[in-house]
Amino acid sequence: MSHVGKRIRLDRIMNRNSKNTVLIPLDHGISDGPIPGLVDMAETINKVAEGGADTVLMQKGMVQHGVRGYGLDVGLIVHMSASTGAGPDPNNKVLVCSVEEAVKLGADGVSIHVNVGSITEAEQLAEMGSVADDCNEWGMPLLAMMYPRGPNVTNPHGADVIAHAARAGAELGADIIKTYYSGDMDSFKSIVDGCPVPVIIAGGPKANSDLEFLQMIEDSIKAGGRGVAIGRNTFQHKNPTAFTRALAMIVNEGKSAEEAVKVL
Repeated sequence: MSHVGKRIRLDRIMNRNSKNTVLIPLDHGISDGPIPGLVDMAETINKVAEGGADTVLMQKGMVQHGVRGYGLDVGLIVHMSASTGAGPDPNNKVLVCSVEEAVKLGADGVSIHVNVGSITEAEQLAEMGSVADDCNEWGMPLLAMMYPRGPNVTNPHGADVIAHAARAGAELGADIIKTYYSGDMDSFKSIVDGCPVPVIIAGGPKANSDLEFLQMIEDSIKAGGRGVAIGRNTFQHKNPTAFTRALAMIVNEGKSAEEAVKVL
């Protein structure tokens, strides 16, 4: 009956009306340290929950620091991969959590990061296959962050390499794929068409303007994307609650970037 558990948990991390998701990743502390916006986890989680985030994502040790006895509820994804920016190969993601641990923490989903093309790709793929198996055993949704990164990847934002990375995640059992936006609607549609599970886009570096960033979100949804995973651009925004609200308007309510930017 584990498939019922997976369906119930997916309902907590995907919006029930739109079947899309506004996911706010808060796992940057392991790779980058206590950057602005991630010093007080509970406060940040409250801000994005108020804005209409469907779920937040964090490392296992931060769950206890983000628990709030107040405010709106929000889904929880526990991230199972880690590397630091100080390490010899930041692209070498290793498993630092188990699905069973995530269940004990009250997670609604788990996530794993695979850098397709990295020197340690083989180990990362093997770990993902094993995690997917555990997720089926426990009825736990699996989000796979699939990025083309490595010595032979000349353009990580090329549609063909993104499509390959996304498909690889689905092939190994992911329920949701998080990856780069390819830069335009036509090429992103080809990525979505080649992947049988929902694809959501990562936020990337801090954007030049709010409208430009929100337009990218609108384009991705129009092309068949199923949501966003926006970290820095949300929690380092001057008004994280309003920015999350703008994301939710586009992703879950079908509003345009032009309409959404007005709440900022």
